[in-house]
Amino acid sequence: MARYIGPKTKIARKFRDPIYGPDKYFEKKNYPPGMHGQSKRRSKASEYGIQLMEKQKAKYTYGILERQFKNTFQKAARKGGKTGEVLLQLIEARLDNLVFRFGIAPTRNGARQLITHRHITVNGKVVNIPSYEVRPGDIIAVRERSKSLEVVLNSVASRSNQYPWLEWDVNMLTGKFMNYPEREQIPETIKEQLIVELYSK
Repeated sequence: MARYIGPKTKIARKFRDPIYGPDKYFEKKNYPPGMHGQSKRRSKASEYGIQLMEKQKAKYTYGILERQFKNTFQKAARKGGKTGEVLLQLIEARLDNLVFRFGIAPTRNGARQLITHRHITVNGKVVNIPSYEVRPGDIIAVRERSKSLEVVLNSVASRSNQYPWLEWDVNMLTGKFMNYPEREQIPETIKEQLIVELYSK
């Protein structure tokens, strides 16, 4: 699957937000990239430009390409409730995101690699599709023969974030997806209403 493998700090500077986590280079250059990055006379973005930027920010944050993102939005639009909130809930329920949230991998890219290399199971069965939609009640685990992987052990050992919609068993290296998170429980600084407005044009 195609994915972004370019410089992450440059992307974070583009959105003026450390979307890939703490970044000392971002702190040093907290302004947009390019020769006009520090210019105070940068042209004001249009309404469409602001909405497009927010969609791009969400895509880069979660590591989702355009077609997948659009399909997820359309699925969210068909469900009841606030489309923007449902969109984020569906994205949060992706297997790669949950492997990252559980702390099995330090980044979403790392989570995708573990999944595609068949180190992760869902309800006891190996799943190697990062975009697999996990449902409430599903059990995500590190495959038995993969529990000794250094990258997994190091990531779990440094795990600090805990989320109320997830249940983690550190001894068994298994996690349960309890339910879809409420919007205020999702830590990402994404203005989902701007994405809804963009797709509604």
